Amino acid sequence: MQQDTFRHQGMRNRLVSLLREKGIHSKDVLAAISQVPRHLFIDPAFESHAYQNKAFPIGAAQTISHPYTVAFQSEAMSVTKGAKVLEIGTGCGYQTAVLCEMGLQVYSIERQQELFKFAQRKLKELAYFTKQLIFGDGYKGLEKEAPFDAIIVTAGAPYVPKPLLSQLKIGGRLIIPVGEKTQIMHLYERTDQKTFKKQTFGEFKFVPLLEDKN
Repeated sequence: MQQDTFRHQGMRNRLVSLLREKGIHSKDVLAAISQVPRHLFIDPAFESHAYQNKAFPIGAAQTISHPYTVAFQSEAMSVTKGAKVLEIGTGCGYQTAVLCEMGLQVYSIERQQELFKFAQRKLKELAYFTKQLIFGDGYKGLEKEAPFDAIIVTAGAPYVPKPLLSQLKIGGRLIIPVGEKTQIMHLYERTDQKTFKKQTFGEFKFVPLLEDKN
């Protein structure tokens, strides 16, 4: 069984320094990344590279995002401890663990059964407890638990799903990469029942967000 050692902690500290240099300022985000053992969410073959700013395959033709991307999206939500957050795309569970470490109430949806089971097992093993971990279609959001303080989408969507916008609280934020081969990061802030303020933050690269066509 893989361990989390002082050597890994030192590697995480160096990663946090890199993220700070790249413009991540949130103390909550940086503290969470300094604590979550990213190497335990990926194949042991990649362990020596786990704390570099790289993406890695995690099965089911999916990837774990660059640490900078995880940090950027987590910071962009602009939430505080106790906030209610919906994550679309649990993947291996690393981003989920970061959100839990930040003290958030996390609801997370995953479309791939293989990854859903892995994340479920890994998060439990590491004592990261979500409010709900759901196997389902992220395009639909989670209406029964809405509204959310923030929604984070961790895969590239060809368009912005309307249910996600409708499930935000007033003042809530949706951070979502939009596009096909490469994506533009979009941030939507709900200003009232019908109005959203939009910002964009340049290009990122994600695997596609899968939709249930049935």
